[in-house]
Amino acid sequence: MTGVEIAVGYAFAWLVGKARRVAGRADAEVDRGLDAGMDRLHELISAKLRDDPALQRAREEAEAGQDELSARTRHRLELALEDAAEHDADFAAALAWVVVELQAAGPVDTAADTGSSLATGGGTASTGVVRPGGAGSGSATAQHTGDAIADGVGSKASTGVDYS
Repeated sequence: MTGVEIAVGYAFAWLVGKARRVAGRADAEVDRGLDAGMDRLHELISAKLRDDPALQRAREEAEAGQDELSARTRHRLELALEDAAEHDADFAAALAWVVVELQAAGPVDTAADTGSSLATGGGTASTGVVRPGGAGSGSATAQHTGDAIADGVGSKASTGVDYS
């Protein structure tokens, strides 16, 4: 995956996060380092592309509640960023640097629209993101996760984000 493709993914994640904060659905705990990097990326891309139709369409898709960009919008936004980077070396360098910073901040783990799971006989089941003991870094979100059912002694089930 190229830096531009990664930048598009992060940019859309920022737009979705903004739309959710505006709608009052933001998670209570935000990874500040990742959030600051996402803000820098958004500012960089917005300043360069301004009213580009691909960026506008990405905003519309985020505000409409989509969890992913449509393939067409993703492709158009990638092309717009590639074109901007080809014609502006300073922008290309800044974009590459912000992507490196974001990747260093940790992964963005997401679980969405999962099915159900069942743990029996001391097993464990999860329909979300699991980071045992809070391992790892970066942000984690879970939406519309299915039922996780624990049945039997020692069984454990979770939905959402589990840091235990």
